[in-house]
Amino acid sequence: MPKANPTMPVIPAKPADFQLPAPGRFALVIIDMQRDFLEPGGFGESLGNNVHRLRPIVPVLQRLLVAFRMRGFPVIHTIEGHHPDLTDCPPAKLRRGKDGSRIGDPGPMGRILILGEPGNGIIPELAPVPGELVLTKPGKGAFCRTDLESMLRVQAITHLLVGGVTTEVCVQTTLREANDRGFECLLIEDATESYFPEFKQSTMDMVRAQGGIVAATAHSSDILRSIGVTEPSAGPPSTANPAARPVNATAAQAPSSLHARLAFPLGLAISRNLFPLHP
Repeated sequence: MPKANPTMPVIPAKPADFQLPAPGRFALVIIDMQRDFLEPGGFGESLGNNVHRLRPIVPVLQRLLVAFRMRGFPVIHTIEGHHPDLTDCPPAKLRRGKDGSRIGDPGPMGRILILGEPGNGIIPELAPVPGELVLTKPGKGAFCRTDLESMLRVQAITHLLVGGVTTEVCVQTTLREANDRGFECLLIEDATESYFPEFKQSTMDMVRAQGGIVAATAHSSDILRSIGVTEPSAGPPSTANPAARPVNATAAQAPSSLHARLAFPLGLAISRNLFPLHP
């Protein structure tokens, strides 16, 4: 951990307290809170998972969103999804699941894990508002074949507070990618979940082992207290900031480019590595 700055808040965390940098240099990163993973009929359920296990973190993330929006702190949402022609989906990933319920197959909420389909969108309770980055990603990690690192560098963001699903897959992969790139990471314990409770616990134990080899972990209430916010109740986004108004959920979930939102300049695109068309 870097040397503490006595003028900035410190979040009680494991294995050691987490020092926040100046406002604007840390961001809340919400990983893949999509209908495809949280609702019946989506990709998560098609793999045999109990999707209802993920729901308890929704009000926690709502409270964090309200607090970050009130303070004007950066917020980043990620969406795992693929182009309709599946050229950005590797064959090994495409083969996962049962016949008729694989990526790209028709489902109750549209084609499974395809950008722009209703099921691929972020759940309405956590819908992004103008000014928040919505980053589409073809892999598990948020840095894999996306512009995220360049966007963070442009904004001088150095610290990431991470929640979302699932703890051991997309959340942990993003933490490890961020750690390798030199970002300080905090996993929000009660704002992340897994279909398998033992996997969540194992992930938390792993990332904070050896002095926080990948990340520290903390409870959301400690984060809110540290940034000087009385824990707000879950509910619709704050309207204290005139820009913080809900946007059309479908439109927000189907950005036409990787960088897709207002908070970051355009022109940073890194072309994706495409895979051959699948039969």
